[in-house]
Amino acid sequence: MPRIVQKFGGTSVGDVERIKKVAERIRSVRDQGNELVVVVSARAGVTNELIARAKAVCAVPSERELDMLLAVGEQETIALVAMALHGLGVDAVSYTGAQAGIFTDKVHTKAKISAINAKPIDLDLKAGKVVIVAGFQGINEFGHITTLGRGGSDLTAIALAAALKADKCEIYTDVDGVYTADPRVVPNARKLNEISYDEMLELASSGSKVMQSRSVEFAKKYNVIFEVRSSFNYNPGTIVKEEVSYMEKVVVRGVAVDKDQAKLIVSNILDKPGSAARVFRALADANVMVDMIVQNVGRHGVANLTFTVPQGDSHRALKALEPVLDEIGGGQVAIHDHIAKLSVVGVGMRSHSGVAATLFQALAEAGINIELISTSEIKISIVIDLDRADEAARMAHQVFNLDQPGI
Repeated sequence: MPRIVQKFGGTSVGDVERIKKVAERIRSVRDQGNELVVVVSARAGVTNELIARAKAVCAVPSERELDMLLAVGEQETIALVAMALHGLGVDAVSYTGAQAGIFTDKVHTKAKISAINAKPIDLDLKAGKVVIVAGFQGINEFGHITTLGRGGSDLTAIALAAALKADKCEIYTDVDGVYTADPRVVPNARKLNEISYDEMLELASSGSKVMQSRSVEFAKKYNVIFEVRSSFNYNPGTIVKEEVSYMEKVVVRGVAVDKDQAKLIVSNILDKPGSAARVFRALADANVMVDMIVQNVGRHGVANLTFTVPQGDSHRALKALEPVLDEIGGGQVAIHDHIAKLSVVGVGMRSHSGVAATLFQALAEAGINIELISTSEIKISIVIDLDRADEAARMAHQVFNLDQPGI
């Protein structure tokens, strides 16, 4: 029998009626002769509500206890989905992340999957059951509940698809697929039929909310082809797969804006070997994700480092850097959080020139100042003022003709 892994996001299971509709959809797929594993997120808004409650009782909650609390959201959903299936006459069983054999490292709130023991799920599938798995969570070597970070249910689904050797993986969300830009910001954005892992990874890491970037990276590593589609209709979605030659014909595939960014400036540190290493080692030890990095030319024995981090990590970064600056001979740290990161992405950039010139010229004509620039083989990212971010996204979409029909 074909084996399918499906993932339903928070909006797809947002209330009882939506859970019932998801259950009907699951039954339909099961009745077509498929073995089915379903990964679900917490209901929309539940995770944020739990975080707010945690901070109401403790300004800086323990990350271990936060994981214990946040795991409740998915556990509610798996039980309700299983019950809804029982009501339709479908034999279903729910699993927490730990019961599903999802083992992680020791990091809380941003754990990485280290191994999956899929034997219990495999046995239930062969017995004809639909298996409902709590996304976003696992268990570490000490038996403690861990969570995989925002969007971690995507990672759960991709990882299970790899471990179970699934024939198909479907990521259901509240949009029809992957678009050339956020349709709420760029009204004429187009849905893409296909996109490469690398393009999807760059878009996800650049602010696109469709997929968690780590899940795309995992899919690429294990060659898990998946489809992003809507749970509210039966339209085809966007296939995410290995790059093929015709994809390079499109120079820029998409535009993404990340407004959840903060810029940190570490100024007046000693310009000597090892200073930057000490700074970024401290950030790594504090599990702060650093993105764009610029270091100016040292003058008079001192230099400045500028880099971006997620806004939620900015104060953790500041706390991690304070003792380091004393150790390396001084310096100051300033946080600027009224910024956004704009990225243009496309595998065609490998073989076409002039992308940066076109983007920078358009921004210059609109009077939008560029604060930082970072490039990869298939991406150009810039930091700009937060107030101009949406305007810049629409402009980039227009100058690269992304509203024109294509792949």
